[in-house]
Amino acid sequence: MSFLQQRGGRVTPDTNNLKTTPLADHHRRAGARMVEFAGWLMPVQYAGIIEEHLHTRSKAGLFDTCHMGEFYVRGPHAAKAVDRLVTCRLDNLHNGQARYGFFLNEKGGVVDDLIVFRLAVEEYLLVVNAGTLDKDRAWVEAHLEGDVDFSDESYCTAKLDLQGPASSGVMAAVIGSGSLAMIERFRFRHVLIDGIEVLVSRTGYTGEAGFELFFEAGAAGRIWDRLIDFESVRPVGLGARDTLRLEKGLSLYGHEIDEEHTPLEAGLKRFVHFEKDFIGRDALMKQEREGVARSLKGFVCEGRRSPRHGFEIRRDGEVVGSVTSGVFSPCLKCGIAMGYVNLEGTADGGAMVLTDGKAEIRATIQAPPFV
Repeated sequence: MSFLQQRGGRVTPDTNNLKTTPLADHHRRAGARMVEFAGWLMPVQYAGIIEEHLHTRSKAGLFDTCHMGEFYVRGPHAAKAVDRLVTCRLDNLHNGQARYGFFLNEKGGVVDDLIVFRLAVEEYLLVVNAGTLDKDRAWVEAHLEGDVDFSDESYCTAKLDLQGPASSGVMAAVIGSGSLAMIERFRFRHVLIDGIEVLVSRTGYTGEAGFELFFEAGAAGRIWDRLIDFESVRPVGLGARDTLRLEKGLSLYGHEIDEEHTPLEAGLKRFVHFEKDFIGRDALMKQEREGVARSLKGFVCEGRRSPRHGFEIRRDGEVVGSVTSGVFSPCLKCGIAMGYVNLEGTADGGAMVLTDGKAEIRATIQAPPFV
């Protein structure tokens, strides 16, 4: 039994059949506007998306990410079993280290992106997306091999993200500067916060320095209150989470990556270790040899207006691709986007028009990160 199972805190259904995190009442008291996201009722904003975005870039934002999924694989063959499931290299991953990678289908398409945490020689934590939780669970269970034990502990686990340049100072005050110094990027360790055991990882989804905290769900309110009490920390919703990740060019599952697009097309080859066997490897090797026909590109718009998912990408009146994500960038004060385009004639600096057939937004191809 892991420390995450030691108490009975769980997510609960809301009256409208959406799942709620243990912090739903905290969000409402803070004035959050709640919306549906991947079957969950989540805060989209508190004070406002732009204000929360800029605060995270300059100080520290606190995110409720309890909706994410946590899988454990344990047993004598855990290392070999997990290694076959994911694209990233694991043979040089040590206890206390984490690494980003993908589950792939046999065609090389992305079933999900995830972070693998090596807790011990025979124990791994896989952190997956909320919207793909059920699919991921079925996929992992169908492909696990050897003497391993699989458990989905998502609903008894709480997760918070503390992100921004002030986050290190906050964590130093909470866990001690000595403990903090031992947690380098994509490293983690178990610490006590007010007597609560917490896995603290130096990872995140904003492009800023930051941390992800995992602990038992019943303690969510206490950990949230402990962190939000710092003057430099403000709560941040899903709206700013999206603008923050897009300014840094980070892919979102269901937009930039999905089962119809491969990591090579998404420009994420660096998270694929071809020197080992993994599900989908043959398809990726074939695509590597033949080359990709489409590629994920970034776009900076001429004005404040931004395109949305599904906008056509046109060059000289011809449709050459489709927008996957687009937002107004609070830091650049203009629209930014990412989307897939045919390779021919789509070099950086190229002029494009992003359109839904009504509005036309002029943009230039620019490789992310934008900020």
